[in-house]
Amino acid sequence: MKRIALVAHNQKKSEMLAWVKRHKDELKKHKLIGTTNTSKLLNSVLDLEVEGFGHGPNGGDILLAAQILEGKVDEVIFLIDAETPHGHEHDIQTLIRTAVLNNVPIALNLATADFLVELNKAERDKEA
Repeated sequence: MKRIALVAHNQKKSEMLAWVKRHKDELKKHKLIGTTNTSKLLNSVLDLEVEGFGHGPNGGDILLAAQILEGKVDEVIFLIDAETPHGHEHDIQTLIRTAVLNNVPIALNLATADFLVELNKAERDKEA
């Protein structure tokens, strides 16, 4: 079981919701964590257990980076809105840099997120 972080900018919340709904059966096999608003949305609409850890603009991205540094996160799905400036852009870049430097897969769009789900399935099938 992997520990997967789910994060989405406000303008990407509906995409995250649709993506999680599409992959709900696979994601239920893992420990899910997410920023406060993303986790609340997924828990309320899809009846999932996504543990919240902090609001992105209020330090949530940094908290996630810290969990990566502690070896507590296996994958990050972060649907970013690259068209809108964010006041916490430095925190976002720190999170991305931390994932890269610690060799933690980070999906910043749906195509890569889909790839990680398929990879997880293939790894589990190989173990069986």
